[in-house]
Amino acid sequence: MTAITADHLLTRVRGLLAAHPPADTDRADFLRARFDAGLAWVHYPEGLGGLGAPRSLQAVVDAELAAAGAPDNDPRRIGIGLGMAAPTILAYGTDEQKQRFLRPLWIGEEVWCQLFSEPGAGSDLAALGTRAVRETGSGDWIVDGQKVWTSSAHTARWAILIARTDPGLPKHQGITYFLCDMHAPGVEVRPLRQITGEAEFNEVFLTGVRIPDSHRLGAVGEGWAVARTTLMNERVSIGGMRIPREGGMIAPVAAAWRERPELRTHALHQRLLELWVEAEVARLTGERLRQQLAVGQPGPEGSGMKLTFARLNQEISGLEVELLAEEGLLYDDWTMRRPDGVDFTGREAGYRYLRAKGNSIEGGTSEILLNIVAERVLGLPPEPRDDKDLAWKDLNR
Repeated sequence: MTAITADHLLTRVRGLLAAHPPADTDRADFLRARFDAGLAWVHYPEGLGGLGAPRSLQAVVDAELAAAGAPDNDPRRIGIGLGMAAPTILAYGTDEQKQRFLRPLWIGEEVWCQLFSEPGAGSDLAALGTRAVRETGSGDWIVDGQKVWTSSAHTARWAILIARTDPGLPKHQGITYFLCDMHAPGVEVRPLRQITGEAEFNEVFLTGVRIPDSHRLGAVGEGWAVARTTLMNERVSIGGMRIPREGGMIAPVAAAWRERPELRTHALHQRLLELWVEAEVARLTGERLRQQLAVGQPGPEGSGMKLTFARLNQEISGLEVELLAEEGLLYDDWTMRRPDGVDFTGREAGYRYLRAKGNSIEGGTSEILLNIVAERVLGLPPEPRDDKDLAWKDLNR
């Protein structure tokens, strides 16, 4: 097979633009045509939105389409689908599942959410208690339990779900991974209002929810291995996102420093310089991580990037509030609302400061990620655990 080059992709992009001029083509129709042309995620296989090209060439496609004014698929709104559900379905899904789910996921016709964390199983996710029992005769799974801190559950059509199918096995075993219809009978979504005033997160109650076995992802009892693929991709998508130089959270602080000289002090200047350098190092490290992804699946290194992302966001937003003094304490709107996503740079400093507090919790707490980096990156001895070989049903809960 001939290797696909940047020139080959540019030719395909120009063919797409000629056949579907962005100015004259419905947005959804253009995105469908882009997916079918293999230009959605070029490293995916042919027929699934890609061409089997190197992942690094995606930037070539994106830049050419952006220059032509082509619409994107609003990745902020469908980030869970793009960053977590899609790579997991690609890795473990059947051919039928890949064909059914990947196209509407990428186009944005179907939003996804993640049903992992529970009130008693957050950092210790493998202790989850949501049960899935296989029904005799139909072969369907009947799911009962509660999930919490679920972003986008109020807009989602589908969810990635892990549930316990064998409580007689140790906690990391006996878990199975499912694709759950969020419109199915028995799914109830309730908002969780947070410190920002919004209800970006939700708790989800599952009562007798029926999931056909055809929506099981991976083998029965192998859900933890499947979930680890999801979690590693999640941490990369959170901590390793592509941003321009002086982009992300450092951008509004740097802009305020340049535009408001009356706010400057020597001490704040020193802190800004330190954080600017750290943000740039993190950006370049993220670029290196994406290049490593071009030759394989993400590993535990993504946990280090997510750790850095959380710490920097909290420190930078704190500096911004301090720089703006009284202005930094202002808040534009405490109205209870249920947003489609998070917009760190589209709101004021007070919102960024409050919302960044969640960065060290969501996508894996910083404490758990430090353990992952210590054990799986640095090779340090693991912490002693006396529950790894106990049956889940015998654990103290």
